[in-house]
Amino acid sequence: MRIAILALQGAFAEHRQMLSRIGIDSFFVRNAADWQQTKDGLIIPGGESTAMMRIISDEGLSQPIREAITHGLPTFGTCAGLIMLDRVHLNTMNILAKRNAYGRQLGSFRTIAEFKEIGRVPMTFIRAPFVAETDTDVEILAEVDGRIVAARQGKQLVTAFHPELDEDERIHRLFIDMCRAFKYESNHASTS
Repeated sequence: MRIAILALQGAFAEHRQMLSRIGIDSFFVRNAADWQQTKDGLIIPGGESTAMMRIISDEGLSQPIREAITHGLPTFGTCAGLIMLDRVHLNTMNILAKRNAYGRQLGSFRTIAEFKEIGRVPMTFIRAPFVAETDTDVEILAEVDGRIVAARQGKQLVTAFHPELDEDERIHRLFIDMCRAFKYESNHASTS
């Protein structure tokens, strides 16, 4: 099991540390050459979604990432990663995100809330979005104050918060279980 982590901005190192703690190998993706490595899943971390979309376009990654996701690569988007997967951006998930929904940096907060199939989990929100709209094929996994903050559609999982910044491993383990359940086969990936 090997997970690609888009490493352009944000808490990508913390995602790698979390995966390492649960015994999962990972590697960083910063350019098209990195992307060619064999992978069983992808994590798109937080950061600034507009800048990240521009960088993946400049690096020639937008189309390969979109194609891999639409062809079954299990993907986990946190915060800006949630935004990037929505209908307006990479358009791989039937959601519409509301950016900076809780305000700027001063609107950041922590809470504990129910997460479907897992139970109560800590949630750290930093300039967080939420899911404003979903289609019927999207499963809502968590809500805070009536706003959707976690969802799943097929092989895609999104959270508006940052599970990599807390000690609780269960959401990353849920993603790894998804990767195992949906074994991804890439025709053009090569081993490093």
